[in-house]
Formats: sequence, structure tokens, C-alpha cells
Amino acid sequence: MSTFNFHGGVSGPSNFGDGGKIEIHHHGVGPAEAMRLAGELVQQLRTEGRPALAAEAEAVRGELARAGQGQLPTDQGRIRQALETISLGLATGSGGLQLVRELGRVVGL
Repeated sequence: MSTFNFHGGVSGPSNFGDGGKIEIHHHGVGPAEAMRLAGELVQQLRTEGRPALAAEAEAVRGELARAGQGQLPTDQGRIRQALETISLGLATGSGGLQLVRELGRVVGL
């Protein structure tokens, strides 16, 4: 017997049994966390002396802020593109790359 603990809002289809699959969507992270991570990413990139990448991070933060104000839905495509651009410009294992991954996870990419 297995036990699964889910924390926060959970939704999604389930199909249990032989050959079944389980799809879980976790919706427990709020927009404040995404904004905090975006701000941290901007600061990290500025500290590393990467102004072009910091501008991409600013675009992500601006998109999240605009969506947070209820003006428009979040442009997931724009956020994904900016995070991919930042990822390409960072070295593996850098703090900035970890922030990019976490931010992508938080916004559902």
C-alpha cells in the first residue's frame, strides 16, 4: 500500500489500475513567490555583470507584475522565451540558472 501526500490545491485527471496513469497539477504557489524569484534573478544577473540577461529577467518580472495587477493574463510564451534566453547565457551550476529553473517551475513552465 502506498501513501501520497499532496499539499496545496491539486487538480487533474486520474486513471488508476493496471497501465493507468496519474496526472497531478499543483497550484499551491502564489504570484508573490514568482515576483520574489524574478526580482532575485534580476539582482543576480546585475551582480554578475550581465545587463542583456538582466533585461530579459526584467521583462519576466514586468510580465508577472502586469498579470498580477489583473490587466491581462500572463503571457506564458514571453516568459518561456525570456527564461530560455537567460538559460542559454548562463553557465551550468550558476546561481542564476537555478533561479531560472525555479521560476519556470513556479509559473508552470
